[in-house]
Amino acid sequence: MSAYVTVRGLTRVFDVSKPWLNRVLEGRKKAFLTAVSDVDFEIEERTTYALVGESGSGKSTIGKMLVGLLNPSEGNVEVEGVNLMTEADADRIAASRSNIQMIFQDPYASLNPRWRVRDIIVEPVAAQGGKTEGLAEKLLEQVGLHASDAGKFPHEFSGGQRQRICIARSLASEPRLIVCDEPTSALDVSVQAQVLNLMSDLKDEFGLTYLLITHDLTVVRHMADRIGVLYLGRLVEEADPETLFNTPKHPYTQMLLSAAPRMDAFGREVPPPQGEIPDPIDPPSGCAFHPRCPIATDVCRKDRPAMRALAASKVACHLAE
Repeated sequence: MSAYVTVRGLTRVFDVSKPWLNRVLEGRKKAFLTAVSDVDFEIEERTTYALVGESGSGKSTIGKMLVGLLNPSEGNVEVEGVNLMTEADADRIAASRSNIQMIFQDPYASLNPRWRVRDIIVEPVAAQGGKTEGLAEKLLEQVGLHASDAGKFPHEFSGGQRQRICIARSLASEPRLIVCDEPTSALDVSVQAQVLNLMSDLKDEFGLTYLLITHDLTVVRHMADRIGVLYLGRLVEEADPETLFNTPKHPYTQMLLSAAPRMDAFGREVPPPQGEIPDPIDPPSGCAFHPRCPIATDVCRKDRPAMRALAASKVACHLAE
């Protein structure tokens, strides 16, 4: 399989400085927050690539850059050979972006409460001047709702049903890549399973490619073909699910997995994760994880580890062996 999405050197820095007059009066310099730092990965066609990590690790920022809601400070995003950052042909960029859709974390906040479901679902097609007659009804049935629901408003549905409406909207323009930003975190556990099964079925039916953004490791173990672990905006490990869960190489990945709930370990005592995520405005030198790492040495504090192949994984750790 070929790489449908190629991300190289992706970086996003936000200016979080106080207003100029405040800085002058308080004697402060400009402040910059590095949300994503030099991230590389590839997503093969018709597969699911999952990004996992603690809150604030930069997962959602990467998703927004991929769909064009944010521009990167540095780096490139290629979708099917079209570089969305440097491509001069506007038509090629428009055609490439039309193949990308997004499912947001909060299904109610991402639906216009004043629009009927029919108008919400067909909006991506209507914006491109396509035919919309009967489209909403057809998509609603494909995601497990009734065609008559097209005439209702979002507040008339439960959370799981709203997320199904969001999925129907994402399918309307016949995309090939869908960025799923925590698609089940706002839902009850029983509904989460229904939505995830629906997404898996639709992936097979329509030949979709997913970028799945989540902090739920139990979800990625069953959904993902490849997993990337983010820490403080940096990709620290990448592997297939079996390798990552059975033989994690990075100390941060090991910490995440040891703290994750397990059905076969009821009543076990697990030491809580040590330390807190450092301030992204003033990140640590060298490896960003070294203040919390139990095996860190002087080299970890000085030099940022490069991503390298180790057995079936890629890992950014000086001491991964």
